[in-house]
Amino acid sequence: MSGTGTIAGNDPLQTAVWRLRSRGCWTDAAALLASRTGPAAALQRASLLVERCLFTGDGWAEAEDGLRTAEALAEADDDRGAAACERGQLAYASTVLGVRDRADEARTALGRAAALLAPNASGRPLLDFRRGLIAEHLADSPQAAKAAYRRAHAGATARDDSLLLSFTWRHLAGLALRDGELPEARHGFAESLRIREELGYLVGTAPALAALADAEPEPEATRLRTEATRLFRLLGGVPAWLSPHLTPPAPAV
Repeated sequence: MSGTGTIAGNDPLQTAVWRLRSRGCWTDAAALLASRTGPAAALQRASLLVERCLFTGDGWAEAEDGLRTAEALAEADDDRGAAACERGQLAYASTVLGVRDRADEARTALGRAAALLAPNASGRPLLDFRRGLIAEHLADSPQAAKAAYRRAHAGATARDDSLLLSFTWRHLAGLALRDGELPEARHGFAESLRIREELGYLVGTAPALAALADAEPEPEATRLRTEATRLFRLLGGVPAWLSPHLTPPAPAV
């Protein structure tokens, strides 16, 4: 979930990879990288396949193969740390989606990543964000999650990683909504949606719309969910975990 590929510069391959990734075509995006060798290409390919698992609940064997290749090709500690961060994310996805409980593996892998990545490494903000996910969704520790998300948010801001910022805004807003802080939640969800629309991150736009709907009154909430449902169907039901969130909550009795 890093911003890799969102600013492709003059590299037409990275531009093509981003366009496919942003539309949920992770396998095709990973295939484009087959002609590139070295640890960076292997890591990017693995990250695409891991992201596919989280969004679709499918492709676990391919992601494992990609991770093993990235781990084997890693030469420096930052490469090894980034690969460990992806392994932690894959284990987290398996756990949170109910495929197989790999929570201990997720924590261990992210701990290894923290030990390997230099304090100023480019992968630190993403690692902080993923540690926040573990704290929020596996440890049920919202305060620890908020601290991790804030570190990730600051790091993403410093590195101008817009895509990661869209995730940190959204998850900080989710914690604010959980605490009943509606104005703060609306602001965070709106910022996440704005960034994703500006980036053309289509596969992440429906979740952003649905999240904002949870913080808005009617009729705006229904309008947002309707648009989210349209995009969800356009992308063939991706992300798979979004479907229950497209149904409006039952009225209070």
